[in-house]
Amino acid sequence: MSLLEVRGLTVHYQGEAAVQPLDFTLAAGETLALVGESGCGKSTTALALMGLLPDAARVAGSILFEGTDLLALRPRQLRRLQGDRLAMVFQEPLSSLNPVLTLGEQLVETLRQHTDLSRRQALTRAEELLAQVRLPRPAAHLREYPQQLSGGQRQRVLIAMAIACQPRLLIADEPTTALDVTVQAQILELLDSLRRELDMGLLLITHDLGVVAQQADRVIVMHDGAVLETGRTAQVFAQPRHPYTRGLVAASLGRDHQRHYRQERLVEIRVERPPAQAPRYGLSSERYAPSRQPRPPQGTPLLRAEGLRLSYPGQPQAVLDDLSLTVGVRETVGLVGESGCGKSTLSRALLRLQPLDAGRIDFAGSEINALAERPLRAWRRHAQLIFQDAQAALNPRHDVTTLLDRVQRLHGQEDAAERQRARLAILDAVGLPRTSLGRLPHQFSGGQRQRLGIARALILKPRLLICDEPVSALDVSVQAQILNLLVELREAFDLSYLFISHDLSVVRYLADRVLVMQQGRIVEEATPAQLWQQPRHPYTRTLLAAVPGVATAPTAPAGLRFAVGW
Repeated sequence: MSLLEVRGLTVHYQGEAAVQPLDFTLAAGETLALVGESGCGKSTTALALMGLLPDAARVAGSILFEGTDLLALRPRQLRRLQGDRLAMVFQEPLSSLNPVLTLGEQLVETLRQHTDLSRRQALTRAEELLAQVRLPRPAAHLREYPQQLSGGQRQRVLIAMAIACQPRLLIADEPTTALDVTVQAQILELLDSLRRELDMGLLLITHDLGVVAQQADRVIVMHDGAVLETGRTAQVFAQPRHPYTRGLVAASLGRDHQRHYRQERLVEIRVERPPAQAPRYGLSSERYAPSRQPRPPQGTPLLRAEGLRLSYPGQPQAVLDDLSLTVGVRETVGLVGESGCGKSTLSRALLRLQPLDAGRIDFAGSEINALAERPLRAWRRHAQLIFQDAQAALNPRHDVTTLLDRVQRLHGQEDAAERQRARLAILDAVGLPRTSLGRLPHQFSGGQRQRLGIARALILKPRLLICDEPVSALDVSVQAQILNLLVELREAFDLSYLFISHDLSVVRYLADRVLVMQQGRIVEEATPAQLWQQPRHPYTRTLLAAVPGVATAPTAPAGLRFAVGW
């Protein structure tokens, strides 16, 4: 008998189907992956299994867990299973942990809810759990609060809480999204070892196909709440049947890809929804027309930073330690390294948003370190920043017109008609409809909000864009669209990019030159091909070894704009 058997599961919100009839099984000791883009129904399915959907949701079908239909249980009966036999690791650990309770208090609460342990016994067990998930100081961590830990450490605490009662089924909802590649590898290895040790079923929810290829026995591909394809992971990735699955695999940048923006575009998935008909899926062409081949970068430096030093009071290690770099005209420089190495601090320092202890920054041959406030404001139109979290970077109360107009007026664009023409032109350039001007940020999808953030940065016609993790939390198909867009904009506006990312696969595709940063210093510099073929520094080799791989599959033939319906 299967550990979990789902039959005809449907979920409706306000009359609309969030999950269409869904059938699958999961055995003890098996890893099953649910993959698809945001809004496809993955997390809704997980919440339905856990009994955590809001009261407004209508759930039908059956969820047999060890022979018991979870949908037929009363709330009190279901609560006995939640956190005990059934457990879930949520995507965002900081919002899932109580900021006013210590980690020990939260673990003890979970244990005493489902076991007969005394408080002293529960504390001992909590320390054992933190050691089991390989936190370095288990006893000390019990007295700490969530905000005192790194993102990877908080994720380990969530896993410790989830396995506290040795569950039979563990649901992991995007457990490694936005984590450093080395931390991601550690979390995945931990989940896999716990699956084997506890002989539990693992339902892994993710949009990262590299993670699926590395971890899952079987995979279910979802879109618009429906299952499009299912099967053994290796077979689905090697010979995907559905156009949507082929698009996901073709757009994914795994460890072993050798693609580069100057040779080919990334495949984009196109979905048409004819009225009263099933969606039609297709793939965009991946090859450039000869006239659209990206031009090589120029050798002339646009930005030059030399000997940058920056320290924070009370910290023995410098955040920036004698750091130097250049970015050429129409060049994309990738900057990679783990969280805390100083990447984001460097981006703020280069834009004069963070004061330096020492060093010199030249832009187009002129020193900008000593610029006074007025000339500094005038200079900033030439160097702009694209943020990682587009939603947090946009004022939720301002429509697009206001968001763009404020930037234009701040930099002295007085003519209202000219400002409007510029707004319409930049929306065209980033692929947003002109009707977007009257909409608020929450009315856009994640990919559209990122395009809007790019539009705001470009409205001043800068020469340099600093991109701080702009695609780290995006679905693979949306990521492909944004990366293709950045290449197109580079050509159209003669842009230079400093592209900051912990995703080495993305950097390999987009960068002309790669800088590897560790503890405030550049420890290696090379072209993508050189870095992947002959990494010199041990830290670079560690980063590359942690990148998850994905199997290759047939991609769209040249010139294909839309495949037949499915």
